[in-house]
Formats: sequence, C-alpha cells, structure tokens
Amino acid sequence: MADKKIYAIYDDDYVLLESDKHLVSKGIFIRDVFSPFPIHGLDPVIGLKRTRIAITAFIYGMIGVALALLGMWYFSVQDWPMNIGGKPNCSLIDNLPAFIPVTFEFGVLCAAHGMAITYLLRNWTLPGFKSHNPYPRTTDDRFVMEIHPHDNNVSAEDIKALINETYVLEIDEK
Repeated sequence: MADKKIYAIYDDDYVLLESDKHLVSKGIFIRDVFSPFPIHGLDPVIGLKRTRIAITAFIYGMIGVALALLGMWYFSVQDWPMNIGGKPNCSLIDNLPAFIPVTFEFGVLCAAHGMAITYLLRNWTLPGFKSHNPYPRTTDDRFVMEIHPHDNNVSAEDIKALINETYVLEIDEK
C-alpha cells in the first residue's frame, strides 16, 4: 500500500527535534512536520532546503521602487508640474531627495505584500483552499511528524519501533 502514512505525535518541540535527529541518524526520511510555530534548527535535520522567498522579496521591492519613481515622475514632472516652495519641476533628478522616503516606503509595501501573496500561492493556503494538515491540534499544542514508509527501505513496523524509542505520545497510521 503506497499511500500509507505514519504520524508520530509529540507534545514538546524539543522532544520532536531530538526525535527527528534520532530517526534521521537511523536512516529514516521524514516527509513533513506539522507544528503550531516554527521550530528552529528543524529544517537542516529533516533536509529542507532554504526557500527563495528572499529573492522574491527583493524583486517585489525593486518593482515597488520603480513604480514609485515612475508615479512621482509622472505626477510631479509630466502631468501637473507646479512650483511649490521653489522646488524645481523640470526633472525627476532635481526632486529626488524629496521622493526618497515615499520611494522607500512603497518598495517595502510592495515587498511585504508580494511575499505574503507568493507564500500563500506557493503553499496553497489561500482562503477557500483545502487544508492538508492531518491533525487540527497542530495549530494549538501538538507536534506531528509525517513519515511515508515507501520513502524508506524499512517496513512500517520497523519505523514504528524506531519511533517508540523516542518520547512519542501517540503513533497513528493512515
């Protein structure tokens, strides 16, 4: 049965982290971990690579900076040039020091919103999408490790025996 999954349920993040280290040292591949908050140091233990969300944040920020500068050039120089307080209105470069705070803030705004939308789209967690969290209590006080026996060259019974060597609360097989 290729779609069988083993879930090990823990009540402490440190116990889960130590259990992951124990199982990985025995050659068990852990598919996923569900927890109510990020567990620092877990990613390298279970083999997760760094995400590219920082690259997308930079790209969205630069798009925001470009849009802010383009908008301020159009509004202040092209569309409605006004001489207010002796401010030159013939070019963007003459007005640039006044535009830096707005440009920075718009870049941050675009980076933050772009990252959030990219995260939601990438993880299929937009409102209305079906959750793939197997245990709703992982959003409250439980930590769940998901292991697929077909990812490992070990039987499900051997995996359960290795999990029982840790301080597991419950083992569930679906």
